[in-house]
Amino acid sequence: MSARDRRIGWLLLATLLLAACAGPATEAPGEAPAPTSAPATEAPEPTEVPMPEAPEFIDIGAVIPLTGPFAGGGSQVKNGYEFAVEAVNATGGVYVAEFGAQVPLRLTVLDDESDPTKTVSNLETLFADQNVTAYLGGFGSSLHAAAAAIAEKNQVPYLGVAFAQWDIHQQGYQYLFSPFWKSPLIATEVFEMLNALIPEGERPTRVAIFSETTDWGIELGGLWEEAAPAYGYEIVVHEEYAPQTPDFTDLILRAQAGQADMLLALPIPPDGTTMVRQMGELGWAPKFSFIVRAPDNPAWSENLGKVGDFVTLGPGWHNSMLFPGVEAINQKHTEVVGRPADPMVGPSYAVIEILADAIERAGTLDRAVIRQALAETDLETVIGHVSFNEDGTGNVLAPILQYINGKQELIWPTDFATAELVYPAPAYDQR
Repeated sequence: MSARDRRIGWLLLATLLLAACAGPATEAPGEAPAPTSAPATEAPEPTEVPMPEAPEFIDIGAVIPLTGPFAGGGSQVKNGYEFAVEAVNATGGVYVAEFGAQVPLRLTVLDDESDPTKTVSNLETLFADQNVTAYLGGFGSSLHAAAAAIAEKNQVPYLGVAFAQWDIHQQGYQYLFSPFWKSPLIATEVFEMLNALIPEGERPTRVAIFSETTDWGIELGGLWEEAAPAYGYEIVVHEEYAPQTPDFTDLILRAQAGQADMLLALPIPPDGTTMVRQMGELGWAPKFSFIVRAPDNPAWSENLGKVGDFVTLGPGWHNSMLFPGVEAINQKHTEVVGRPADPMVGPSYAVIEILADAIERAGTLDRAVIRQALAETDLETVIGHVSFNEDGTGNVLAPILQYINGKQELIWPTDFATAELVYPAPAYDQR
């Protein structure tokens, strides 16, 4: 072997030794490391949280006077609630988003016998035994006044019509809502109507007020007296009496002596019948009478005959106000009762429309959330458009009716009128 060959051999051997002693090759900068194991599997999709199971029913509880002096009005309120619940359930119920389902309404009605003490105990029973989502009220301001405090204590939304006492809404209650006109509007609307319908110089400007010695009677009597002068009317007699007074002779004689040609009063139904019957016996037929509450029941004409004619009343609705749904109500009422819907049926029906709308917008049966949804109501109902003020009073129409030939006719507002105001009212011997 030549010297040259030996040098080449040593060079090859040195190269092999260096390669054997070197570590693993380093990766070029920026290159991903070669995988040394199988790639990891992808993260699982998040599991969808199931909706809570829907209850069988949405329980709502109504405490209504089905016996006692307010029973006539209470039966109308009950019909309105029941007709509306039936209509809602016929479509499957109220859609509640938290359950993703429609849930039927279940209405429980308890009779308070026109006694505020029993109103309270019945509301507590509904809360304790049925955990009701909402309370519905009955008929008469005294019963609603008792109920509103219990609703606030239990923090259960409370909806009521057939009560006009404004002071109840000034107690700071957050759970009280009433789509029904109140004393301040009643106190002015009657004068607004008279001034619009009767020429100046022909109006009945000498006013007698008969005030019941209850919170609402005192409230409305005072507001009438306060409003009258601004519209050109003079209060010549303002008398008070206790509920269930058997004899109104002294009040009537004072009104006659004061030459009053208008009567404003708000008796309970039995007192109103007694009052007007005795007016007929004593021959005092004022040119215009506006009697709140007592004439709301169509039995007024059955009990009084022609003596009860030409009295005006403000029950909050009339079945000729053909808002969407009213024709169906009239048809249903005719099937059940034998005549188109009575005045309190419409406002009571609207209460269910308002509640169902609030629950659907709330998307839950949480009572506090429903209360907030009620406060934000902006809805077309069978009584027209309804919204609520901060104190829970409703922004609603204020229709006034008159008994003409034994039938309740709508005379105000004139857009809906079924008859013109009969004025002056004829003397009793000319009817």
